[in-house]
Amino acid sequence: MKIVFFALYRFFGYYLPKSATPFIGKYCKKIRGVLCSHIFKSYGKNINIEKGAKFGYGANIIIGNNSGIGINASIPPNTIIGDDVMMGPECIIYASNHQFSDLSIPMNKQGHSPSKQTFIGNDVWIGGRVIILPGKKIGNGVIIAAGSIVTKDLEDYGIYGGNPAKLIRKRSSESLV
Repeated sequence: MKIVFFALYRFFGYYLPKSATPFIGKYCKKIRGVLCSHIFKSYGKNINIEKGAKFGYGANIIIGNNSGIGINASIPPNTIIGDDVMMGPECIIYASNHQFSDLSIPMNKQGHSPSKQTFIGNDVWIGGRVIILPGKKIGNGVIIAAGSIVTKDLEDYGIYGGNPAKLIRKRSSESLV
């Protein structure tokens, strides 16, 4: 039955207008939500899967309450997204890389490394066009600046940016005053 919902998403829901489109956006959000709730391994409440979001077949994807996948974002199987996660448009999360260790064989013939699980904590803000490399853990309360490339695990309550993403500063209630 999951394949039927995936086909409906891929050939219909994927192309529906953005959730913010006047008049019909909320209905498009609802349709994508119903379809994805039957595709993902676990699907929280008040989820927003935006127009053009790609997630393979949705295998082993877990998404928590009040979270979203941005416009034209690409999420691999075996990704865990916590509660209250905001994701900007065109974000990419990778699950594996090319193998390149054998110098006697061209890289394009060495295959891929095994897939790794990506974990995104609760209350995370991922800016637009962020790239997250395979198997990274994004801590709770993290902010990732738009266009950043995440090459290592990110600690809780940090603000990160750049290529590679580096800690800019820690979030604290004192710094928000």
